[in-house]
Amino acid sequence: MWAILTGIEGNLAAYEAVIADLRRQPVEDLYILGDVLGLQGPVGPLLERLTHPQAGELTPQICSGFWEEQYLQMLGWMGGEPRREWVEPLMAAVPEGAVAWVRSLPFGFFELDCLLVHGSSQGVGDELTPATPPWELLDYLVRMDAHYLFTGRWGKPFHVELAESEITAEVITLDQPPLSQQARLSERHVIGVGTVGRIPGEAHYGLFNPGTGKMVFKSVAYGNP
Repeated sequence: MWAILTGIEGNLAAYEAVIADLRRQPVEDLYILGDVLGLQGPVGPLLERLTHPQAGELTPQICSGFWEEQYLQMLGWMGGEPRREWVEPLMAAVPEGAVAWVRSLPFGFFELDCLLVHGSSQGVGDELTPATPPWELLDYLVRMDAHYLFTGRWGKPFHVELAESEITAEVITLDQPPLSQQARLSERHVIGVGTVGRIPGEAHYGLFNPGTGKMVFKSVAYGNP
């Protein structure tokens, strides 16, 4: 069983509530899909907790998210323009010396036939939702040859099932007749895991069984930080 979460955003109380709930679950791997940084609390104690798990706890596998990208842009380690109104509060929330840890985070994970990222296969800022056109969701999956895409940018739990389908690709050149190719695709899934720390008093995460494909959304109440 995998535990998949995102959006802690500095909220240590919310993370502790999720960890307490996970102790009652048969979890073998813990994935955090970015947004460890944020404006929901001081990030320093959370980073200490993540990098030094207690005895018997899983070591989380963490990838980069939207807030990590913003932070690196603020420091000039990445291209792009950060939101100016967030510069001062984010720099105050993140401890000095965290940049090396943030820079070490991977873009995402590919395990079995599952892609685990913060946004999409193209960028951490992409916000996938149930309203995203099916052809667009399918494109993100096919690009990586994944059957499951886990995302967290939107911040709400959702599960979109894309039925078995057939796609046609056509290549047109100036000097040759059009060349068409058809491919049949099996069922695919795009799953949003919610957010741990963005909603005061309410943390959301997901449990996924990679053997059966079953997804269970979990909600945990906690005291406000």
